[in-house]
Amino acid sequence: MSVSWNKTLARLGLLPLLLLVLAIGQGQGCEVQSSAAAAAATKDWWETAQFYQIYPRSFKDSDGDGIGDLNGITSKLEYLKDLGVTAAWLSPIFASPMVDFGYDISDFFDIQPEYGTLEDFRALIKKANELDLKIILDFVPNHSSDENEWFKKSVKRERGYEDYYVWHDGKVNAATGEREPPSNWLQYFRGSAWEWNEERQQYYLHQFAVQQPDLNYRNPDVVAQMKRVLRYWLNEGVAGFRCDALPPLFEVLPDAEGQYPDEAVSGLTEDKDDRDYLTTTYIENRPETVDMVYQWRTVLDDHKRIFGGNSSVLLIETYTAAWFTMQFYGNRTTEGAHLPFNFNLITVIDQKGLSAQSVQEAIDLWLQNMPAGRTPNWVLGNHDKRRAASRYGVDHIDGMNMLVMILPGASVTYQGEEIGMTDGEISWEDTVDPWGCNSNADIYEMYTRDPERTPFQWTSGTNAGFTDGPTTWLPLAGDFATVNVETELAAQHSHLKIYKELVALRKYSKTLQNGSTKYVAMTKDIFVVRRSLANSPTIVAVINFGTEATTIDLREFDKSLSGNLQLLVRSLASTKSEGTSYNAQMLSLDAAEALVLTTQ
Repeated sequence: MSVSWNKTLARLGLLPLLLLVLAIGQGQGCEVQSSAAAAAATKDWWETAQFYQIYPRSFKDSDGDGIGDLNGITSKLEYLKDLGVTAAWLSPIFASPMVDFGYDISDFFDIQPEYGTLEDFRALIKKANELDLKIILDFVPNHSSDENEWFKKSVKRERGYEDYYVWHDGKVNAATGEREPPSNWLQYFRGSAWEWNEERQQYYLHQFAVQQPDLNYRNPDVVAQMKRVLRYWLNEGVAGFRCDALPPLFEVLPDAEGQYPDEAVSGLTEDKDDRDYLTTTYIENRPETVDMVYQWRTVLDDHKRIFGGNSSVLLIETYTAAWFTMQFYGNRTTEGAHLPFNFNLITVIDQKGLSAQSVQEAIDLWLQNMPAGRTPNWVLGNHDKRRAASRYGVDHIDGMNMLVMILPGASVTYQGEEIGMTDGEISWEDTVDPWGCNSNADIYEMYTRDPERTPFQWTSGTNAGFTDGPTTWLPLAGDFATVNVETELAAQHSHLKIYKELVALRKYSKTLQNGSTKYVAMTKDIFVVRRSLANSPTIVAVINFGTEATTIDLREFDKSLSGNLQLLVRSLASTKSEGTSYNAQMLSLDAAEALVLTTQ
């Protein structure tokens, strides 16, 4: 255990307990020690990593323009180190007209000027390396900006770029004689997924905004170009990529007459501009997408083989059914993504509400479908979903953070979850997200992603310490004066300190690194997770997702939990005391109380 972490744990008041956990695990026979050591030795860095997502525009502004930037991130890397996270994933920082705030890329090989320069990025990587932090970049493969030189050349049909994008003549309406889009496909941001280009005299496909034309992955030149993008940033020192919006990467091939099929009406909504109005059978989750991920994994593995160093990680965004998602891991002969993102704790609970039963369903859905030998991961939120504390309730943010830290594998934190940040209130007039802007004042709140993207709350001072300038690119959330890093650090007990305790426990507990897992919804409200490892202390998380106090007997979950358990970490409102022993047979839990305990 490093001196810096000793100081961190001592400041948290957790050092004695963690030393106890470690000592128990290390004081047994050599055979058990060797087994645990061997298990740990086989795990790569990403398998138990704590990933931290940064939305650069909203993290920290260094130059007073009200927009977060690379130098702002660099200035706060010590904060990430103090949290104990393994790697920071940055949402897009590449050159962009900012129609979709970086997801419309005009140059995949350069930095957006309002975020900084390539030299600023190199300085960030240098500082991160000094702190033993890894930096992961967003890879946006599905589309580019319409201001990208590739698209401009494709419009002009320049040699080598004619088919860089998905072009089509469209159809002629037999009744009116007018030209119409090739199919009825809808974009994510409302309306047709086809746009007429007057210069080229063809339609192009855009599954996102009109300014985000889809790249044509059936063109080998496009495939090769995007692999060059990966290699370029690997050479700049990044530790991997999070791949954005994988489902629409490929669309079905046209038929023998060159026509695309229409999607059927889904019956999910009567709003004909909403993407959910139609099925997405022909435009999402094609088998070719899985193979493309396998090819990207090969790029990363080849880079390590040639240049050495640590493994680079491939994270995949895919909101889709388990049977398709699990294919991204790879198969018996080919490696795929290290971690296809697991959004079940978002999607299942959004559908069914927060309860012990819905949490178990979300976990079952992943662990019971995951191929053998693969690594699970757990995600509570991101820049596209309302903040975790707003969705689950502020009273449950500690319990949910406990859950993802105690479960096996890797976990992902979206900036602000560690302090219990909630959604900001954004008016129609202040809305800038294209998904919201493409709707109207009556329904924009159903679509806008601005509330979860408000600036990070560092202090209770002017503009929450996010910027020294007079304004912020989005209005601040209304609670920044009381919910911020400065206030959380000053408090004796806080969401932030709980989060740090959990990261520290996970980092140094052999049980959490290598132990087996058992979990169950004991009732509709009470959820329990047990992690165990031979000759190491068992760790148990107990969470009350209900609104009433209750008392439970943990022997009903695990007969071995018959004695006293020592409290390691408690949720903010809990009145219990760390270091105190509690009877596992008569464990009382207040409403929304969450605890992490260990055997003695």
